[in-house]
Amino acid sequence: MTADRQPLIECEHCASIYRRHQLEPDETANCARCGATLWRYSGLSLSNWLALAIAALIVFGVANAYPVAAMSVQGMTQQASLLDAISITWRQGHWVVAVMTGLAGFALPLLQLGVLLWVLGPLSRGREPLAFRPAMRLLGILRPWCMVPVFLLGVLVAVVKLAGMAAVSPGIGLGAFGILTILLTMLGRLSPHALWRYAEDTGVVPVHVPQAGPDRVLTGCHVCGQVQALPREADPEALHHCVRCDALVHHRKPDHLARTWALLLAAIVFYIPANVLPVMKVSSVLGDSAHTILGGVVELWEMGSWDIALIVFIASVAVPLTKLLAIILLLLTEQWRSTTNLRPRTRLYQMVEFIGQWSMLDVFVVILLAALADFQGLMEISAGAGAAAFGVVVILTMLSAMSFDLRRSWDLETQSEIESAPVESRRRPTTGAGQETG
Repeated sequence: MTADRQPLIECEHCASIYRRHQLEPDETANCARCGATLWRYSGLSLSNWLALAIAALIVFGVANAYPVAAMSVQGMTQQASLLDAISITWRQGHWVVAVMTGLAGFALPLLQLGVLLWVLGPLSRGREPLAFRPAMRLLGILRPWCMVPVFLLGVLVAVVKLAGMAAVSPGIGLGAFGILTILLTMLGRLSPHALWRYAEDTGVVPVHVPQAGPDRVLTGCHVCGQVQALPREADPEALHHCVRCDALVHHRKPDHLARTWALLLAAIVFYIPANVLPVMKVSSVLGDSAHTILGGVVELWEMGSWDIALIVFIASVAVPLTKLLAIILLLLTEQWRSTTNLRPRTRLYQMVEFIGQWSMLDVFVVILLAALADFQGLMEISAGAGAAAFGVVVILTMLSAMSFDLRRSWDLETQSEIESAPVESRRRPTTGAGQETG
């Protein structure tokens, strides 16, 4: 393929445009402007990916069919799987918590595997899958909300918390969830953009290479990654449709500051009851007690499990607070039209995206404790109002990060460079913010 027919790729963080070429083993293509990873070399073929997806689906069935742990108290034994935990939480009347954990730990990961199998089967045989375009849009929506690794860590924390009260033993489901976490982490590299690139390489979908010009601006589709030319004079928030997958395309996200602030402020409001109200209630023959997030951390520390206490503190206290402060910083620096430290700010935004789902740890811990300590008349554990509020905080902060458009900050740098350039240079037509090919 000649250089002028090589597909283009847009950096999703700074909007720079590059020509995509084949990488050698162990190579990674990084953006020269912001340092973000654009794509990586993969030695796996579509058939290899299909085998991994099939294996993950089988392990997923085993992980949910068998208990993850068992607890014994005075001759009575209670086993619990993820579905048991969701069912008991629903039965106790905590519907919001049950729905959130059921979707994040079971329904959405299962749907994600189903979508991957749907598209990988035909692609591995050189054919375009049926409904390939809507399937890729669905996959892009599902990926951030699948939290199997968080559930696995939640099982380990729950086992440690209960070990001081009774005999707790791991089940077959725990090992299966460990294997499933590894497989899903590997499959996580199959983003919609990566699958569209596989489809391009196998000739299943056409390669469209747009031409830039003084009156055109290049932008990438958030679903398929297709770079296309839009009218330069049009409103950057105007609605367009992708020339390849027909998804909605905006040169820049509409009203991103207002949306991000609204979601962030809502998260801050829920953050207060999430920390003040109990996330867990315990009823036993010795009496009733309620535990907040920080109370659970202190309890683990006093039990001698300082390592688990540290993990819970980081995931449930430090991470949510860090996300809130980081998003506030990103919003304020853009509103102040700051063009300094753009690379560190890009790293900060990437960190917020990465740690987003791990704050759900305490919510998973609570439903597992409720399932394992379900001894009628002897001991019962149930979720508190704080657990539902905390889950809402996680969702709102993730949506807030998704609403923020970091490219706007990089646009300010380009504007600043143009305004400070000599008069002769300003008359030259430019190709847009950070648009490069190479």
